[in-house]
Amino acid sequence: MTRYRFRDLGGVILTYLLLSLFLAIAFLPFLSIFLAAFKTEAEIAQGAFALPQQWRLDAFVKAWEQASFNLYFRSSVIVAVPVVVISVILSILTGYAFGTMRFVGSQWLFVLFLIGLMVPFEAVVIPLYYRMRAVRLTDTYWALILPQIGLSVSFGTFWMRGFFKNAPGELIDAALIDGCNSFTALWRVLLPLARPAILTLIVLLFMWTWNEFLLALVMVSQEGLRTLPVGLAFFQGRHTAQVPLLAAGSLIVSGPILLVYVIFQRYFIRGMTAGAIRG
Repeated sequence: MTRYRFRDLGGVILTYLLLSLFLAIAFLPFLSIFLAAFKTEAEIAQGAFALPQQWRLDAFVKAWEQASFNLYFRSSVIVAVPVVVISVILSILTGYAFGTMRFVGSQWLFVLFLIGLMVPFEAVVIPLYYRMRAVRLTDTYWALILPQIGLSVSFGTFWMRGFFKNAPGELIDAALIDGCNSFTALWRVLLPLARPAILTLIVLLFMWTWNEFLLALVMVSQEGLRTLPVGLAFFQGRHTAQVPLLAAGSLIVSGPILLVYVIFQRYFIRGMTAGAIRG
């Protein structure tokens, strides 16, 4: 019995060592970028993980004001907020329909939604550009919002259908017996239970929308309409040698994603482990 306990303890220790190794691999590059954003050019040469002599915000101020990151940030917010809000609402409705209702052609229609997940976006971005140009939507926020809503709803439908399909059918039947219609049953009965899955979907869609690079690069040429990832790429081309500025710009781009994840971390982990994508 003691031998088996030592074996189990060794397995636990090995697991934590491997997890610590992977954590270090993921965290150390971010730590070096974080420290570089507060250093001067001379302090950069002292080492990637050396602490700055003085914690300065000069690089953040210069990147925000002189490098137009305020415009890029505004564009990212203008694009990300409607994409996430509209996509989540539509995904809840379509996921509820596919997960709890039976209607003619439901299986084939759901396959059409899945095609949106299977087709690489790189394969359709050029035809999409010409279609947007034909309707005069290029160099507008709509050229960034509408395609990402379509892409997000495909995944969101698949995600929410898995939750609603595995939700207890007795709850829906009881709500219908009590006089609720389908929409009321969704709003009052299922949505409170679906909160972890919905918040997880919000985090995922926000992360993907905020980091979208190719669509913004192709659809937008005006600097005032560029989102943060594209703005950072052009900024890097102009300031390759200014490491503190590049590090500050990288933190400005990644900061909102980290903030959203920290806020919804508990629900995100619960939604990922609750089997929201089964079915």
